[in-house]
Amino acid sequence: MSGLIRCQNGHLFSSRRYGTICPYCNIETATREKQEVPQEDVDEALFMTAVQPVCGWIVCIEGPRQGKDYRICEGKNFVGRADDMDIQILGDNKITRRNHAIIVYDPKKHETVLLPGDSNGIVYHNDNAVYVPVTLSVYDVIEIGASKFLFIPFCGEHFRWEDNPDSAKPAKEGLQIQKG
Repeated sequence: MSGLIRCQNGHLFSSRRYGTICPYCNIETATREKQEVPQEDVDEALFMTAVQPVCGWIVCIEGPRQGKDYRICEGKNFVGRADDMDIQILGDNKITRRNHAIIVYDPKKHETVLLPGDSNGIVYHNDNAVYVPVTLSVYDVIEIGASKFLFIPFCGEHFRWEDNPDSAKPAKEGLQIQKG
């Protein structure tokens, strides 16, 4: 049905993504206790889940997933093929399963940084290998595995999320944010 299960402490989580270990309390949920959750509970849980505002995107411009976009959220975004990666890129087997690269949006500096992952795979930024953190600029090209991605920032010089996403304020005078 939904693939969501409830642990013994009542946390609702995806068995597809986390298996039988609750990501909130790190407790193994025995398979015999696995229970399908009614759709009403799923809807309520999804509504109550905290929204991670988007801070930017990478868009695949070359490779098996050409045209697919991936959200960058505040903090560290681990890139790989595995289900537990923040940015999961499927179809390119030259991308390692876990931590091929890390893309970080730093809310204090209002910048996005590309870091090499802890895998054997090399990451390229505008055709240069990344061995140390590199600050990303609009339309930079990131090469991971056999794929190339274009970086599109949302937060930064012109816009940033405040502590409350409902009170987003423009960073510069003259920028109008329409709420509707």
